[in-house]
Amino acid sequence: MKLPLSATILLGFAPYIAFFIGMRAVSVDAGLDAALIVAIANAGRDWLQTRSLKVLEVGNVVLFAALAGFTFAEHWTWSVMQVRLAVDAGLLAVVLASLAIGLPFTMQYARERVPEPVWKTPFFRTVNTHVTWAWAAAFAVLVAMHATVVFVPGMPVWLDIAASPLVLLAAFRFSIWYPAQARKRAGVALQS
Repeated sequence: MKLPLSATILLGFAPYIAFFIGMRAVSVDAGLDAALIVAIANAGRDWLQTRSLKVLEVGNVVLFAALAGFTFAEHWTWSVMQVRLAVDAGLLAVVLASLAIGLPFTMQYARERVPEPVWKTPFFRTVNTHVTWAWAAAFAVLVAMHATVVFVPGMPVWLDIAASPLVLLAAFRFSIWYPAQARKRAGVALQS
């Protein structure tokens, strides 16, 4: 049974959800550890099911292993905003790396929903590139907001906390809306 696209996108970001819950409920260290465990479980699940790994899953494992390892080795004490900045900067790097290597991270999720002949079409690549850029823009906004709170004295933290879910929701909604709109526009163009 195939999960809906929205569910698979959320599954790809499950380590970040685990990080946030662990960080808020216990500590930053617990959040990093929880995220690493979930990232490894996600990658393992995908490997067992498909014998391949997604760029986002590999990036998640590397990111959370690096952050947890650094925190442990250096006995580093993060503020909430510092660690959010590090995590979102790492996620932005993963998303941009997927674009740089020519494999927008959303493409691997989209391939689970469309027939194989569609995978090589310019339309499929373009749609996934646009959706991946939308996520990159969202993470760039988050990084900028977190950095402002960390490095600009007097910047209200509540503004970052209030805006973060809205930025993520916008990227998530775009991921659902844009492919359908693009298909509709392409269908109209082909009919004319």
